[in-house]
Amino acid sequence: MEMKKLNIIISSRLLFAFLLSLAMIFTTGCGDKGKTKGSGDIGAPRGDESFGEVVKRRNLNADDVLAAAKTYTPDNLKEEYIALNSGGQAGNMIMYTIPSMRLVKYVPTAARQPENGYGFSEESMKMMETGYIDGQELVWGDTHHPGFSETNGKYNGKWAVINDKANPRVYVISLKDWELKQIVVNPIFRSDHGGCFFTPNSEYILEASQYPAPFDHKYYPLTEANFQKHWRGGLTYWKFNNETGKIDEKNSFTMEFPPYTQDLTDAGKNASDGWSFTNSFCTEMYFGGIESGRPPFEAGCSSRDVDYLHVVNWKKAEQLVKQGKYKMVNGHKVIPIKTAVANNILFLIPEPKSPHGVDVSPDGKYIVVAGKLDSHAWVYSFDKIMKAIDEKNFEGTDTYGIPIISLETALHGSVEVGLGPLHNQFDDEYGVIYTSIYVDSRITKWDYINLKVLDYVSSHYNVGHLVSAHGDAVDARGKYLISLNKLSIDRFNPVGPLHPQNHQLIDIDGEKMKILYDLPIPMGEPHYTIIIDVNEYETVEKYDIGTNIYTDEKSPYYTALGAETVKTRGNKVEVFGTINDGVVAPGDITVKQGSEVLIHLTNHGQAKTDHYVYEVASYDQMYRWRPGETATLDFVAEKSGMFPLLLDNYHSPEDRQLQGYLIVNYDEAANSKSLLAYSKRVQADMQMQAFKPSSIEMKNLLEGEMEFLN
Repeated sequence: MEMKKLNIIISSRLLFAFLLSLAMIFTTGCGDKGKTKGSGDIGAPRGDESFGEVVKRRNLNADDVLAAAKTYTPDNLKEEYIALNSGGQAGNMIMYTIPSMRLVKYVPTAARQPENGYGFSEESMKMMETGYIDGQELVWGDTHHPGFSETNGKYNGKWAVINDKANPRVYVISLKDWELKQIVVNPIFRSDHGGCFFTPNSEYILEASQYPAPFDHKYYPLTEANFQKHWRGGLTYWKFNNETGKIDEKNSFTMEFPPYTQDLTDAGKNASDGWSFTNSFCTEMYFGGIESGRPPFEAGCSSRDVDYLHVVNWKKAEQLVKQGKYKMVNGHKVIPIKTAVANNILFLIPEPKSPHGVDVSPDGKYIVVAGKLDSHAWVYSFDKIMKAIDEKNFEGTDTYGIPIISLETALHGSVEVGLGPLHNQFDDEYGVIYTSIYVDSRITKWDYINLKVLDYVSSHYNVGHLVSAHGDAVDARGKYLISLNKLSIDRFNPVGPLHPQNHQLIDIDGEKMKILYDLPIPMGEPHYTIIIDVNEYETVEKYDIGTNIYTDEKSPYYTALGAETVKTRGNKVEVFGTINDGVVAPGDITVKQGSEVLIHLTNHGQAKTDHYVYEVASYDQMYRWRPGETATLDFVAEKSGMFPLLLDNYHSPEDRQLQGYLIVNYDEAANSKSLLAYSKRVQADMQMQAFKPSSIEMKNLLEGEMEFLN
């Protein structure tokens, strides 16, 4: 605290000196020698303007100039941090640097992305297919909560993971190249929300379900009795190999929870290592039915004064699994509630109404929960929780027999932080935390040990998540915080009904928080973000020649220079080719109509500029080859004719260059088969369009809807 006060004094003196020199610049630089402004060129650049003239023309104040100086990053300065942000419904992850807030990359996860090539090569499609659920093709997702792998509670710069809230899946990304390496589908959940979060040494990745559903995926009539009997929530502990970056599904397990709506999770650290904490809402076990006269979800899920925090001893749970004390559901290990209760590893604690964030302090001694429908944030003492468990000091059990530790027993205290508190991040100063306040549109800075508010700053607008540098690790760095605002409204130029979200960079290095920068994020609905120091990870700039980048292994289709060949076996044509210095060999490819064509290309380039996109015109075939990569295009040559084969060098002024032609020789049988398949698709569409409404539907048609009938 004293050091921060000293920094404030020094900063104030520097700012005073800066303003004094600024005034001198105004005096000497704002005379008639500057160009006269016209009414229509307010934002036009002026190469001969002085600093003072620019400040005056743009009507900037000292805070504006200081914010610009703190975020501008010229060539000779290195960025301090990089942010990995959930892409929401865009099905990817967005990366930008701090403090400049410049976008640097999209990391695809669930959706095809032409710029990256993901979803267009055979190798990337195989990766996507591992994320299909019950045979259902899924080419989008809602990425939500990313996490960095840890060693001793600190980011180790190896891996990142993120969950898909729309479809219960987990994605694993390597920080060596920031590319996707694994997709794992949760075999028993139907939705998730609270994850992904690592345990302190990356033993497990925690993924909590959100909306309860039958684990066996079977149909049961939706009644209150069935809901309480068959519907369940849970927390999956995905076993993780911190060296290979792979999830071990066989040695993973799920802790069964009651059919409450689970939300976020955090793993204990330091004092609380070995425990996990998952909040929940709708502990009323309400399942809807407004069409039958029951209350809407908002009312049915908020009739109780409190909800429940789930407290799990995962290290003991791990031992139970090794002892065989689990049941198998859909090929996955599940510890039943009864088993957990009998072995004293699962407990509940009342928490604020409809909670959202649950965050363990860096020392592991406190757990902070913010409730959306409560203006307070509640702080729990881990020592008090352990004392209650040791003494079996419970106020009762829930419907499923889980022991409940009373609020009074576990609570350290509460603080009124604002209307609609959601999420928390920690500062490098001991005891200081930041909470996002949705309704009040602000960030509240407060002391969770001494239980008092320290400061707040407005957000623009309706902040959801927030993130500080290493703010969920044991070595929180402070300095920067980003408010991830749901709405931007008037912060950017209007571009139609869809407006971007707003990520606001905030300086938290002093006693008072200051907004430095607004960054529009024009895609999906981004959620949680994580920030890592740029010195904490190392990346590669090229791959060994012949690498399949999704497995990081040498591809069986690697082709050496001079070994290019075309092999035809029956109706399959395989091309083993190369890309070398912007030239593809072979150039022309000749096939018969109806053939399956596989084009395996190895990029022999090893320079930073050796990025190429190979395209088959009018065949919806393309992929981006990184330096050293081997990848495959796989398609059926249904159309006869001559189709240009193009190569686009991403870093060359030459643009697309013709490499040759895909020559598809006409074949009458194949052409007839293609036309017949097309005809069947048309007939199926016509049958769908010929649908006639029932008499009841006809009766309920509104005025003007008749025109839409066939």
